[in-house]
Amino acid sequence: MKNVSKKSPSILLMIVLVGFPQISESIFTPVLPMISRAFHVSAQTAQLTMSTYFMAFAFGVLFWGWLSDQIGRRLTMLLGIGVYLLGNGGLLLAGHFSWLILARLVQAFGASVGSVVTQTIMRESFSGVRGAQVFAKVGAAMALAPALGPLIGGLVQTYFGYRQVFSVLIMMAVGAILYAGACLPETRPAGVPAQINVGAVTKRLLTDKKVWVYGAVISGINGILFSYYAEAPFIFINHFHLSTVQYGWLGLVLAAASILGAMTTNYGAPKFGAVMMAKIGLVLALIGSLLLLVASYYDQLLLMVILILIVFWGLNTTLPVVLNLALVGYEAVIGTASGLFSFGYYLAISALTYGMSLLHTGAISRLPLYIVTIVAIMALWYGLVIRNNEE
Repeated sequence: MKNVSKKSPSILLMIVLVGFPQISESIFTPVLPMISRAFHVSAQTAQLTMSTYFMAFAFGVLFWGWLSDQIGRRLTMLLGIGVYLLGNGGLLLAGHFSWLILARLVQAFGASVGSVVTQTIMRESFSGVRGAQVFAKVGAAMALAPALGPLIGGLVQTYFGYRQVFSVLIMMAVGAILYAGACLPETRPAGVPAQINVGAVTKRLLTDKKVWVYGAVISGINGILFSYYAEAPFIFINHFHLSTVQYGWLGLVLAAASILGAMTTNYGAPKFGAVMMAKIGLVLALIGSLLLLVASYYDQLLLMVILILIVFWGLNTTLPVVLNLALVGYEAVIGTASGLFSFGYYLAISALTYGMSLLHTGAISRLPLYIVTIVAIMALWYGLVIRNNEE
């Protein structure tokens, strides 16, 4: 595979490489009830396939980010996708739930390369106005990823069985490694790796209260998203008796919420400021989640779907702001800081997703209650610490 050095990668390639981890996260959701039955485990145990994913993902972000400084972005990406392919093969062959979990850990560890290395490549390849345009285009395309995973999983499970979902993941990995091998250039600048004191950067991050707040909000929003992915199949498939395909189409609600959130931030930030828009998003999510909790007691499917849209609309208004502001002031050590910061919040996402599995009882009010609690804590902490003049 030829290394086409000193060329910028295509935007389509960046979308593919940053997208396959997200699809891998969400494609599991419609088959969780089937996994629970097939492996004779409880719903709480089946949900471990979600929380353990992020634990391995967090360690992968650290490892692949470090390795890409040592051997280059291109080779690291190909190795990571290779590990991801190995994990997908393990999922297909797993005959016991413990082996399924092990394969899921390998899959997540490999998939994390698509997150950390792709973002590094984009920062190195595109800057200024062009960089902003590329990140916007990739971000807009990724709004569809949460919808594609459940929809693909639901369709494949319905017509071919849940194990063929793993076959789809294998094909996705093969396609990604062939595409990257043929088209991905090496973008690592000369002179990397830089001699950065990792301990000093870690200490600085740990003593920065704003980093803690931004990390908590990023973790909380993603924790809510993947707690939803873990719990929603049992609400909509088991309780409301939707088919897996019908449940898959509900992913479009999250895609619409992502697009609405991005549009709201783009329109409102110039007028009100980015920090204020993040606060507005959290308030919108808090109101929506409180109403969602009430609606769950009335067992109203359509109303719950509408309120889920409102909750994630608010969360997706906040998320771009906090992602952008989280590491302001760390530009000189951005690679190391990004890896450490991502490691921390992915561990928190894993813990929050696991928390949802502990709360699972089959009652549809548990997810709304969990969302209300997390959003309230985020809104209170963010409002107390982050001021409007800090953007």
